[in-house]
Amino acid sequence: MSIRHVTAVPRRSATGRVAEVYAQSTADFGQAAFMMLSPAPEVHAAAWAVLRESELAGLAPRTDKEVVAVAVSQANRCRFCIDAHSILIHALGEHRLAEDLLHDRTPADDHHAALVTWAKATRTLDRARLTPAPFRAELAAEYLGTALATHFVNRMFSALTDEQLLPGNLQRAQPVRRLGAMAYTRTVHRELARGAALPLLAGVPLAPAPAWAGDAPMATAFAALRGAAGAGAAFLSERSRPLLRAAVAEPAATGSLPRGPWLTQRLTRFPEADRPAAGLALLAALAPHDVTEAEVTAWRGTTGATDADLVRLLAFGAMTAVDRIEEALTSATTPAR
Repeated sequence: MSIRHVTAVPRRSATGRVAEVYAQSTADFGQAAFMMLSPAPEVHAAAWAVLRESELAGLAPRTDKEVVAVAVSQANRCRFCIDAHSILIHALGEHRLAEDLLHDRTPADDHHAALVTWAKATRTLDRARLTPAPFRAELAAEYLGTALATHFVNRMFSALTDEQLLPGNLQRAQPVRRLGAMAYTRTVHRELARGAALPLLAGVPLAPAPAWAGDAPMATAFAALRGAAGAGAAFLSERSRPLLRAAVAEPAATGSLPRGPWLTQRLTRFPEADRPAAGLALLAALAPHDVTEAEVTAWRGTTGATDADLVRLLAFGAMTAVDRIEEALTSATTPAR
């Protein structure tokens, strides 16, 4: 994987919060997580905490949550995340399921097929496919958290990396996938204590915790992610912030859009001085693959923005989309009893 637009903090020289995230994610996930976010340590730590506390820890079957992660990634066309989570399903021993999901085929198991349908519908907010949700009420927070975490992570990977899991996309060969999965077999079968990521969030500003998460550790993790991403709002004027939310909330605006006149049309609503930042935030929310070096350079040229600033601005755009999805999900999803 090549990181673009920013320079990640190298593992060998990482200190403080970044070093702690690298260490915990290597132990719990099998690799240092989200290096492209490391220029903004608070966003980096919060993104890792959200992933860990929703997808890796908890009571819902890990395989089920990996199914949700792959399906959301398929809907968002995040190639890195599709490949990575498919390999984790191989590591869980579900080889046929992993291959079906990787190639966007309907799983043979009805429950997994229903999870795929539900998870993909979180992009288009298709209420008919979101209700009733294929999981028990007491596990709903873990499935919702996994879906929302994946929506955020997909956008950041697509905006800030080339999405190649291995050089030359070697993971596209099935023997390589099976071999690569062996490196994660022990990790994916570990039972992780909930809440271990929360100490990494010390000092991160917390937004209100989501009610759907109850008192689970993921509630604090999501509050931290929303608070950390919210720092990116500073790069838009107060007038432009609601304009961004409105643009992202438009019908059919939560999924990946092809590059075209939609961006120019939406940007005409923003004050001219805000358009470089608003364009990057809109792309992060709606078409993260299309963030270009030219757009990043243009914004940096007008503001002197750092790598940390760029991560925060893109995180703000991505989280704006996640907020919209969360609102629709929590109003539409009725878990099975």
